[in-house]
Amino acid sequence: MNMRKAVIFFGTLFILFVLSACGKGQATGNANEPTTDPAPKVEAKSTTSDKPLIVYTNSNSDGKAEWIVEEGKKAGFNIEIVGAGGGDITNRLISEKANPVADVVFGLNHMFFEQLKAEDVLIPFAPNWAEEIEAGINDEADYYHGLVKQALILSYNPEFVEKADVPDSYLELANNEKFKGIFQARDDLGSATAKVIIASIIAQFEDPNGELGISAKGWETVERFYKNGVQIPEGEDFFSMFASGDAPIGTMISGNLAVNQEQYGTEAVFIHPEVGTPLVVESVGIVKGTKQEEVAQKFVDWFGSAETQGAFAEKFNAMPVNKGALDKASDFQRQIFDSVVPQDINWSFVTENIDDWVEKLELEIF
Repeated sequence: MNMRKAVIFFGTLFILFVLSACGKGQATGNANEPTTDPAPKVEAKSTTSDKPLIVYTNSNSDGKAEWIVEEGKKAGFNIEIVGAGGGDITNRLISEKANPVADVVFGLNHMFFEQLKAEDVLIPFAPNWAEEIEAGINDEADYYHGLVKQALILSYNPEFVEKADVPDSYLELANNEKFKGIFQARDDLGSATAKVIIASIIAQFEDPNGELGISAKGWETVERFYKNGVQIPEGEDFFSMFASGDAPIGTMISGNLAVNQEQYGTEAVFIHPEVGTPLVVESVGIVKGTKQEEVAQKFVDWFGSAETQGAFAEKFNAMPVNKGALDKASDFQRQIFDSVVPQDINWSFVTENIDDWVEKLELEIF
């Protein structure tokens, strides 16, 4: 083979290799994998368009993704769900903002939505149901609007913990050695739940002269909390550890609690800290740069409506913030929110600092 033919031959092989590699790079993983490789996509054929509406969410478990796809299909939408953790979804959207993939994002709490807003990832849109939402929940500039309310409730399993031995707060879990090794301390610090727990603890020690705005006592407390707590092994369900007694004290997410209790046949008894219980709201927003802005707006109008949120609440035992859907909330959810007192957390302060707090904890503890 002469030199000219060899160059052409190997050049052709290189091009075929590159094309093959690019094709393989389009595959996606599951919700537990890194941000760059999100969860499997759930797709349905649309009656109106062949191009799917890409929806990023951290609220795709327990059949939610499939339900949204099927109900959306009935409403004329071709929806493709991409699921991952709240922190992963947020980071992915920020990294993609120069060339966005998603059209809509929902399920993130206001900490994450505030980050997206600050990073210029969202566009303002006032859905036709905006005025039906409880006061103080929607973003005043219309960058995101509330869907579902969640309470993160410190709880214990009475099968393994005597009432006389119940801690009164996260702070007692951190400071009292008798609880060492029997309570859950999530080490997936990028997740929405873990970040809210960090905020609930550490924001009680706000100090303008302290490191990252937190007093030395605050850092000592939150570090003890994670060192003394039980980490959830990869692939393990946190409620199974709660039910088995491996970690019979932990944080319950109100929207998942009924399903978890029924699945494991275990009761979670609530602990009511004097400072209150952290509450968050899952919201929805439209991604800046979407090529399907009109369809995205129609989806948001449909998904957040009283009718759809009412049906969602009935199906998944959720607590909607659309006042027109409240009558569809279960008695179980109503009882939860009647019993908890919201913790007063400076969310602006938390949003501004949470990533730095997480980074410090990851570097110094895990």
